[in-house]
Amino acid sequence: MKAYGIQGPDGGILLLRYQVTGAFLILVALLFSVLLATPAATGHVSVLVTTCIYSMVATAFGIALLRSIIRYPGVEANAYMIPSFTISYGCLLIFLILTRLSYSRSLLFLSFVATIVWLVVVHALARRRRQMEIGIVPGGEYQALLDVGGVRWTLLSDTAHDFSRLHAIAADLRADIPREWDRALADCALAGIPVYHTKHLAESLTGMVQLEHLSENSFGTLAPISAFMTFKHIMDWILAVVVGLILAPLMLILAIAIKLDSSGPAIFRQTRIGYQGKPFTVYKFRTMVSSSVDSSALDAAKTRTEDKRITRIGPFLRRSRIDELPQIVNILKGEMSWIGPRPEAQVLSQWYEGEIPFYRYRHIVRPGLTGWAQVNQGHVAEMEDVRTKLNYDFYYIKTYSPWIDLLIVAKTIETILTGFGAK
Repeated sequence: MKAYGIQGPDGGILLLRYQVTGAFLILVALLFSVLLATPAATGHVSVLVTTCIYSMVATAFGIALLRSIIRYPGVEANAYMIPSFTISYGCLLIFLILTRLSYSRSLLFLSFVATIVWLVVVHALARRRRQMEIGIVPGGEYQALLDVGGVRWTLLSDTAHDFSRLHAIAADLRADIPREWDRALADCALAGIPVYHTKHLAESLTGMVQLEHLSENSFGTLAPISAFMTFKHIMDWILAVVVGLILAPLMLILAIAIKLDSSGPAIFRQTRIGYQGKPFTVYKFRTMVSSSVDSSALDAAKTRTEDKRITRIGPFLRRSRIDELPQIVNILKGEMSWIGPRPEAQVLSQWYEGEIPFYRYRHIVRPGLTGWAQVNQGHVAEMEDVRTKLNYDFYYIKTYSPWIDLLIVAKTIETILTGFGAK
C-alpha cells in the first residue's frame, strides 16, 4: 500500500512525517514566541511548556483522526480538517478542565488555529505539486469524470492492469459490472488502494452536484437537518445584531457618499425569491444609476461585465462586497442567512424556473450574503452559467453543515481581497 498522506492520493508531501513534524515545529515556535513576549517566571514557563506538550498530543490525535475518516479527495478533505481538530482539542480541553491541570488558554488556542492553517497550506501545496492518477473501471456512468481537470484519468481495459501504479480507482458501484471486476475491486480495497464511487468522487473534486433531477442528501431526504437550520438561524441573528451595531457608523458614511456620488436613493431595493420560495425585499447599497432608459424587467435585472450603469464608487463597493452590508436587516428579519445560495431577482427566478424544473429546490434553505457558488464561480447571468451555479448550490445543500460554512467564510475572505466574481 502506498502512503499518500491525509487523504491518500494527494501526494508524498502529505506523508505522516511531514504533517506531524511540521505541526510540532510550529508549536515549538509558538512556545518560544510566547516565552519571548511574556515574563519568564518559573511557574509561567512550566505551564507554557506543558501546554505545548498537550497541544502536540492533541495535534497527533487530530491528524490520526483526520487520516481515518477522510475517504475522498478535493472539497471533502478540507471540510473534515476543522471538525477533526475541533474534536481532538475539545477532548484535550475537557480533560484539562476535569483534571484541573494548569495550562495556557492563549497558547492552546493559538496552537489549534496554527495546526489547522498548517494542514490547509500543506494540503493546497500538495495538490499543486502532484497530479493524481486515477483508474476508471468501464461500465455505468463514468464519462463525466473524464471532464474533471487536475487528474490523470486512466480507463482500465481489464483486471490485469497494474493497480499499484495508481493513486486510486473509480467505479460506478451502483452499476452491474462484471464479476471479475467485483473481485478485483475487493482485492484493491483489501490492499489499501482507495476505491471511489464515480458520482461521489466527481462531487468532491469539483464541489458540484451534477443534477438532471432531484436527488437525496447524505441523510436520505430532500430537506437539510432541521436542528442545524434552527441553530444557524439563531446564530445568524445574534451575529447580525453585533455586526450591525459595530458597522452602523460606516454604513451611514457610505450612504452619504452614495448620495453625493449620483442622484437616487442610497439603498437599492429589489424583490427576490427567498426561503421556501417566498418573495421578499432585499436591501443593498446602490451601485448603479437609476434606470433612465426603457428596458425589459429581465434585462434590467441582469448585471453584465463592465455594465455602464455602474456608478463611480460602484466598482469598489461591488468588488469588496460592501454593497451587501444592508442585508444585515434581511438577516434580522429572518429572510436571509450569512451563508447560503444567493437570492435571485423575482423576474430572473421565474425565468430560471421555466428553464430548469427543479430550480426551486435551492429555496429549501435561507439565501445568504455569500455562498458556495459565489466563492467558486462568481456572478452569473446566462442560462448555462446558471446551471453550473445550481450544481454548486445543490452541493452546498447536500453537504449542509457548519464545516462547509467555515470553508465558505475562508473563501469569502479570499474573494473580498481578490475581487473575484464581481461585476
